[in-house]
Amino acid sequence: MNRLPNLDPLRFFLASFVLLFHLPQLSANQGLPYFDGLPIYHRGLEAVYMFFVLSGFLIIRLIYRAKKRDAFSIKDFYIRRILRIFPLYYLVLGFGLLFYNVILPFLNIPFEINYTWKEAFLYNVFFLPNVFAKIYEPGGILEILWSIGIEEQFYLVIAPLLFFINVKWILRVLSVLLIGYFILYWSDVFEMLRKYTFVFFYLFSGGVIAILEEKKKLEFLKRSAVFPLLICIATLLYFVTDWFLFEPMWFRALFTCLLFAFFIHSLAFNSRGVEVNNKILNHFGSISYGIYMFHAIVLNAVVFLFLKLEVLQNLNETLTIILMHLLTFAGTLLIAHLSYTYFELYFLKLKNKFRK
Repeated sequence: MNRLPNLDPLRFFLASFVLLFHLPQLSANQGLPYFDGLPIYHRGLEAVYMFFVLSGFLIIRLIYRAKKRDAFSIKDFYIRRILRIFPLYYLVLGFGLLFYNVILPFLNIPFEINYTWKEAFLYNVFFLPNVFAKIYEPGGILEILWSIGIEEQFYLVIAPLLFFINVKWILRVLSVLLIGYFILYWSDVFEMLRKYTFVFFYLFSGGVIAILEEKKKLEFLKRSAVFPLLICIATLLYFVTDWFLFEPMWFRALFTCLLFAFFIHSLAFNSRGVEVNNKILNHFGSISYGIYMFHAIVLNAVVFLFLKLEVLQNLNETLTIILMHLLTFAGTLLIAHLSYTYFELYFLKLKNKFRK
């Protein structure tokens, strides 16, 4: 299957923004020097939201194209998703539970546990890690799993929904779901949706843009380089400045919903021939799931080293901050690469058996 251009490097940069978001937070919590003086250090959540838009864009496009060929299989769809998501998800989940419940007590490092093993099992095995993270605050390694839960929940709904809908109605149904769910999410009546971050409207927005492209409804955007250029500039400014931090929050969500969807479309279908074809960046994009899943583990290890090794404690603040960045990025990339090469690829190759 041909991969759309520019999306792998995007995945890498988004995963890196999440890492930059968490690094100064943990450093500050442990009394270590930190730097978060640039807006890019505060865009981790938005990076995850763009991941959601990208997931909706790719998954709904895949389902739509399969339905047009009358080749969409719910069983094959779920098996492919399971093979991509579950191995690494349960590996990190198991390590995270072991880390906070066994390893930290063994090292005499205090950490408050507010949940039972039964609760941890029920919430995380049955696709509610976002609820688990919000209720129990189980620690960063486990809390980052919230976003995987959102994707799992979305897959559980979207596949059967689109399976039973006539392909001619998919765009209309998704548009209604996008608008209706967005209104429900920001209404006071459904405050629980915001409490547990059920931000499915980001995934719906990606899907709507994908189908508009498939139906050739966005050709007018390709007639000039002005629109994709403005979208790319606006997206860059959103991440590196505070200019677009609109209030109220529902308006900012609406803005990012549209901006991120058109940005992904511009990269994939309206890049005017500009393509990032760097093998290293593309590989880092391929291992971005691992970068996201492992970065909290590596960050905890790096922080532990700086707290325990005297040679690191004697460094000045600037050198400490630089070295923590380098070690966290290098360690995360290394482990993500090893995981992808020697663990995830085994399951990814199995996915080919369930493609039509």
